[in-house]
Amino acid sequence: MKLSAFHFDLPDELIAQHPAEYRDESRLMVLNRKDQTIEHKEFKDLINYFDDGDLMILNNTKVFPARMYGNKEKTGARIEVFLLRELNAENRLWDVLVDPARKIRIGNKLFFGDDDSLVAEVIDNTTSRGRTLRFLYDGSYEEFRQKLEDLGETPIPKHIKRDVEPEDEERYQTIYAKEEGAVAAPTAGLHFSKHLMKRLEIKGIDFAELTLHIGLGTFNPVEVEDLSKHKMDSEQMLVTEDTCETVNHAIDNKKRVCAVGTTVMRAIESTVSSNGRLNPYDGWTNKFIFPPYDFSIANSMITNFHPSKSTLMMQVAAFAGYDFLMKAYKEAIKEGYKFSTYGDAMLIL
Repeated sequence: MKLSAFHFDLPDELIAQHPAEYRDESRLMVLNRKDQTIEHKEFKDLINYFDDGDLMILNNTKVFPARMYGNKEKTGARIEVFLLRELNAENRLWDVLVDPARKIRIGNKLFFGDDDSLVAEVIDNTTSRGRTLRFLYDGSYEEFRQKLEDLGETPIPKHIKRDVEPEDEERYQTIYAKEEGAVAAPTAGLHFSKHLMKRLEIKGIDFAELTLHIGLGTFNPVEVEDLSKHKMDSEQMLVTEDTCETVNHAIDNKKRVCAVGTTVMRAIESTVSSNGRLNPYDGWTNKFIFPPYDFSIANSMITNFHPSKSTLMMQVAAFAGYDFLMKAYKEAIKEGYKFSTYGDAMLIL
């Protein structure tokens, strides 16, 4: 398929700038692939589509406060530093993005905090905006990480055109987030409340967890018309033996297996055996799913409404069926559904 096939016009007012007041009261569009029907519900109505023994697979990654602001030595220019990943704990080396990048060269120093207690030196250029920083800090590693935590802010994406607000710290995180390492939230999971999770458990729905640390590559635009030539950024993932047992048990018993989000779907499709079973895995994935694609593990999925031409939208089109998804997106726009990170949800059966 071609990139241009995934274009649609989205009015700016449909890009959610804030989350719904209550997590589980965002809207839910339910797509039934077999009947080709579309229903309009609330997220908490999800419970009506699952039964005892059905399984939901969750991504338990936790977003860390990755966006920091420092000042360049001598000029005092304000520089945004976006922490991508730790390269070396002992030497305090980090892979980061800087903005504005043209001002930041190898050898430059950046000062953070009102008291300049944290300093970083630029030691390498990695991409046009990418840099390797060595942080200099008088204190233990634990104190250094706490300093990053204190100085960082919730990395809400750029399509949210406002400053970070106190509620973002809680709401840009799933209630089951455990393993720190993501710079973007697994947005499909943001709709689950503690109350809804409890109700699902009481009904007998099982949960399995895996970890995929979402990088900024999730927002990278696709710049090639031929989708087979697009390269995804690699992201770190972990699927444990326990998770595999739970998932494979549900498959063997012909239960509904639901991938909560595109990141879960990418993870499970990255480590599936030829006989359609999930395997343990600890490593990296750069899997890119677009139509046509045969899915092996999940037979349902929960996802948000994604931007035009995004890799996320392409994956969902592969699962729902391209024509059906385009019809659903057209209806979503007509009905005023909210798109992107803090937007509404879709359940595909």
